[in-house]
Amino acid sequence: MPSMKQYLALAGLVISLPVSAMDAIKSNQPVLIDGRPDDAVWQRAEWHPLNHHMIGSLPSAEDFSGKFKVAWDNNKLYLVAEIIDDVLSDTHPDPYDRYWDDDTLEVFIDEDASGGNHLHSYNAFAYHIALDGNVADFGDEQENGVVLLNEHVQSVWTRQTEAPFAITWEVAIDIYDDNFKRHQNHSPVKLTANKVMGFMLAYCDNDGSPEREHFLGSHEITPRSGDKNLGYIDASVFGKLRLVD
Repeated sequence: MPSMKQYLALAGLVISLPVSAMDAIKSNQPVLIDGRPDDAVWQRAEWHPLNHHMIGSLPSAEDFSGKFKVAWDNNKLYLVAEIIDDVLSDTHPDPYDRYWDDDTLEVFIDEDASGGNHLHSYNAFAYHIALDGNVADFGDEQENGVVLLNEHVQSVWTRQTEAPFAITWEVAIDIYDDNFKRHQNHSPVKLTANKVMGFMLAYCDNDGSPEREHFLGSHEITPRSGDKNLGYIDASVFGKLRLVD
């Protein structure tokens, strides 16, 4: 996570926008979030790789590899991710403290695909889903810090007990627009076919160091500054997700 000084330097730069786009197929019924992706929609959905390097060194396949699928119904966005990770690390039990330096599945959502800054607003969301299920992001300017948005995301993960220790995450996400305020009644957006949202998936991988060693994403980010860790700041670096029947 860059410092505020680094953020201010990045904010004035023109960023090369991604061309990445993918489709999410519709589920005919709500997906059961149990970490076992045997719902009918997962048999039809396409795998996408989680292999674009953003921070740290590029891991070997034995250290980390990942892939994911995306689906939707009128009420939620769903995803399943399969992660091969030789070490799971969660050394920051306080969900407000350096959650990005633990093993974390990170889902970036921009409901109207408008792009732009969201560091201290709900123009877009960067849901950091911790191993203990807490979901952290930065709040708006009035909140001025980290907030928990656990009510937005339901997640369950399971892990194989024999090598290569594949971890399966299953996630359901309520989608909110940029009018969201945490302390006001605000209903999730109803999803419809042909809707396009900003979307990116990433994984913070820590093998026991003070900081994460690797940060892998769903598509390439090519900023002029050379720093690829911009998703938590700027929704313009997200890809596009189309909802299809």
